[in-house]
Amino acid sequence: MTTPADRAERGRAARKDASRSSHGLWIPGADRLDPLAVLARQAAHRVPELVPLRYERMAASPYAFLRGAAAVMAADLATQPRTGLTVQLCGDAHLLNFGVFAAPDRGLLFDLNDFDETLPGPFEWDVKRLAASVVVAALDQGAPAADARDAARAAAGAYRTSMRRLARLGELGVWYERIDTADLLPLVRAARRGHVGADLPQDCRRTGLRAVEKLTRTDTTEGRRRIIHDPPLLEPVGRLDTAMLRRLFIGYRSTLPEEQRVLLDRFRLVDVARKVTGVGSVGTRCFVVLLEGRDAGDPLLLQIKEAERSVLAPHVQQSVYPHQGRRVVAGQRLLQAAGDIFLGWVTGPEGHHFYWRRLRDMKGPAVVEAMPPPLLRAYAELCGRALARAHARSGDRIALAHYLGGSDTFDRAVADFALRYADRNTADHAALVAALAADRIPAAAREDTAVQAGSYGL
Repeated sequence: MTTPADRAERGRAARKDASRSSHGLWIPGADRLDPLAVLARQAAHRVPELVPLRYERMAASPYAFLRGAAAVMAADLATQPRTGLTVQLCGDAHLLNFGVFAAPDRGLLFDLNDFDETLPGPFEWDVKRLAASVVVAALDQGAPAADARDAARAAAGAYRTSMRRLARLGELGVWYERIDTADLLPLVRAARRGHVGADLPQDCRRTGLRAVEKLTRTDTTEGRRRIIHDPPLLEPVGRLDTAMLRRLFIGYRSTLPEEQRVLLDRFRLVDVARKVTGVGSVGTRCFVVLLEGRDAGDPLLLQIKEAERSVLAPHVQQSVYPHQGRRVVAGQRLLQAAGDIFLGWVTGPEGHHFYWRRLRDMKGPAVVEAMPPPLLRAYAELCGRALARAHARSGDRIALAHYLGGSDTFDRAVADFALRYADRNTADHAALVAALAADRIPAAAREDTAVQAGSYGL
């Protein structure tokens, strides 16, 4: 068995493959892939009517572009030296993919909450995406570059110091590590002082019933709850898709543990709708399923979402899970401190892969667009802590801790990278805006204009 000393030496030796200071040296090469071409390749596999909406959402700001351009950044990161220290990556660890959610014991935790791109890969890729998102968010708000860099350095520093602390814990101590909402209280107090995000405590208490209230209503003629129609964001599906989703529900059930199957069997499916979600995910096949338990006052909302090949896949080893839905579920279960009990997967017609999960189980995303620099810095540190906790569950935390070291060399290098990448991201965003203005790529109709109803290619 490898000793802690051997593992520590492995971490220090990784500095020969990629020195800590090398992480700050990023210059896009002359052969860099055209970001719009990367996005176009993704669009080829998505619902055609929704592709223009994805472009419009990404064009809203440099941060919105970064959110949707995970594939672009993955290709850029793949050109850099690698440490060889592998973890289960989130694959899309930007600021808005962290948040508050309810554990199965109903306690509120702060953690990663998006796993569509998860795959094993070099730990530094997640750290760099987080840091880049911090800088882009800060600059979007008009913060000075120095403040933006400081916040990114704080995120990387929190990751490093957390990993060094976790390296000293036993295996069970790391596995049961969690960040509860007590850690959010300083942020809440700061938000109140700055009159920013004053509803954060309410967001933290948001329950699944809030999602039900927002997305459903009671039909007065039938006396039953139904999903509201809000085209093109939330739309009814045709009979064929409804029947198919019912069959997929049966297949999904078989992937749950036995005790969850018993629980799920106490609910019945009453309505389904297609839902547009996020920025980067727009155009993937996504549906909301409304179930009813004891009576109409006992609702449950599940989401079924298409799982595509991870944007990391061209640049790292292939997943051990050929089924993309299972890949997402396995990654989420490994990375999150306490997973969703309704996670499962299924294969649909034409080989489309899907995963199922609870919809908005008390999630409370931060309003990063409104955070002043000190608050953004504190939030970035919290995200860095959460990312280290997630990585420590799958990677060699002792090797990682000794690679990172006790100085801030890694932190400063990652912050330098984040500033450089933010400049590139701004230019890529401008290219998208220009392409939309010149009609080189399709622009969306207004979001209150319905997309053609019917079958969505299940």
